[in-house]
This record gives sequence, structure tokens and C-alpha cells, in this order.
Amino acid sequence: MLTLEHISFEVQEGSTEKEIIKDLSLTLDDNKFIVITGPNGGGKSTLARLIAGVAKPTSGRIYFDGTDITDASITERANMGISFAFQQPVRFKGVQVIDLLRLAAKKTLSVADACKYLSEVGLCAKDYINREVNASLSGGELKRIEIATVLARGTKLSIFDEPEAGIDLWSFQNLIQVFEKMRGEIHDSSILIISHQERILSIADEIVVIADGEIRNQGPREEILPDLLGTPSAVDVCRSYEGGN
Repeated sequence: MLTLEHISFEVQEGSTEKEIIKDLSLTLDDNKFIVITGPNGGGKSTLARLIAGVAKPTSGRIYFDGTDITDASITERANMGISFAFQQPVRFKGVQVIDLLRLAAKKTLSVADACKYLSEVGLCAKDYINREVNASLSGGELKRIEIATVLARGTKLSIFDEPEAGIDLWSFQNLIQVFEKMRGEIHDSSILIISHQERILSIADEIVVIADGEIRNQGPREEILPDLLGTPSAVDVCRSYEGGN
């Protein structure tokens, strides 16, 4: 279980401080596929970075399975079972895909095991297993390889920050299939996705709506999604391909 208690986050803008997250409290249960959505600049991606340990809250506490992780580093959180996939996956010149998967799994994966993870994200393993994770790969390929590393890690909480950002429609359709498969296989773990996309929202167990750094709504998909789709502004939010905070 992930619990955030009275989390705030401020950044310095010139001589003033801007509050991005405002006294936010949130509990996310285990074994759930959760999507956080809301307007651009509302604080969604900032919240994901706070949970992953990329940034530290100005105030408040974060608990993971009852342990206070507020001051834990991103590495310490990773070792506790939290994975984080960035909007723009990192490229590693000179590092092959199989090496990246082995690093993620923290063990010497066989080629067959590594190929299994690539196949699960819709990539032909023999075409990618020895490729370098560099500029020769497209955005969609990098996103799927990054998801394969998350699968190889097998962590308790997997966070994806706007996985649809910067990829073409074909790659997006494949990502949806990957997430649908992951949702169907959730066991003793949770998936948290930051997204505007209606297709991703439609497979969530729970939706959290954030705007202006505050939670505006939270609940089961069946309750929240109809409200989101009931107004023109919400439809624009759900269907936007633009990035945000």
C-alpha cells in the first residue's frame, strides 16, 4: 500500500515560490491498475516523481507498505520494490538490450528468459536482443523495451509517466495491448500510470483526477470515467497527446 500524507512541493520561480502540489493526501491500495489524470500543468508528473524519489516533497510524508520512504533515494526505493518509467526513456550507448534486461532483473538472465520479456511487450526478440539501446531505436521501441525492464524487475509498484508521450499511433496501440495484458496479470503488485488517454483510463481499476496540485476526484473507473467524458473540457484532457507536469 502507498500512502501520501499532506504532501506539498514548491519550486523557486524568481524571487517567489510556486506550489505545484498542495497539501495532498492519497492512499493507493495493492493489486490495482491506477491512472492519475487531469489537465496539463496540474501536478501529475510531479506527483509521480515524488513517489519514485526523483524529487523530494517540501513537506509531508510518504509511506510504502508502512515504511516511511520520504527521505529514501530513488535507488533505495527501487530496492524496496518501486519502478519508475520516464516520459522519455534513457538511451544507453554501448549497452545492449539483453544487458539492460539483466541489470533490471539483477541476475544473469538466459537469452530465452530475456526474449520472453521482449515478446511480452510485442517485440520480436531475435531482432532486438543484441541491439544497442541508442538513437537507432524509435520512441515506441524504447518505451516497450523500458516496459520489458520493468517486467523483468518484477517490482511491487510500477510507475509509468505518460507512456503515450512522443510516440506514433501504431506504437500507442501496441502499448495499450501491453498494459491490458499487464492489468490482467496483476498479482501482489500495482501499476500506476500518469495519462491523459481515454484508452488507458478505460482499463483502470481506479482513477485519480488532479488539478492545480490537488485531488479533485478519486474512485473506481465506473464512477469517475463517465464524469470525465461528460464535459467537453474533460474529453479534451483525456484525448490530449500533450505532456504536462
